[in-house]
Amino acid sequence: MNYKIGDVIFAFVTGLEKYGIFVSTEDEYSGLIHISEISSNYVRNVSDYAKEGELIKARILDIDNEKKHLKLSIKDLDYRINKKNKSKIEETTTGFTTLQKMLPIWISEKEEMLNKS
Repeated sequence: MNYKIGDVIFAFVTGLEKYGIFVSTEDEYSGLIHISEISSNYVRNVSDYAKEGELIKARILDIDNEKKHLKLSIKDLDYRINKKNKSKIEETTTGFTTLQKMLPIWISEKEEMLNKS
């Protein structure tokens, strides 16, 4: 993955410490959201901001490609993915027709891509 400073990425929370939130990405990068990068307000307890196993969004502040490590921030970011107040999903008029038509194509494309690796 070609990360750039300023990019907003998805990451899984892997651990919580008094000083920050540890995360990992699907492409084996690890990262830290230092307590100073969690909120502009006073952070009393890091666990008030994230739970282990949760998928969150974070902004990249610094990158160490050699160590595959990211310094991240969730300040001024709507970082939570799994909000309780989600809008209701409404069925489209086509229903699952598109999925039924496209799924075999998507599977075939993915298999070709994996075979080339």
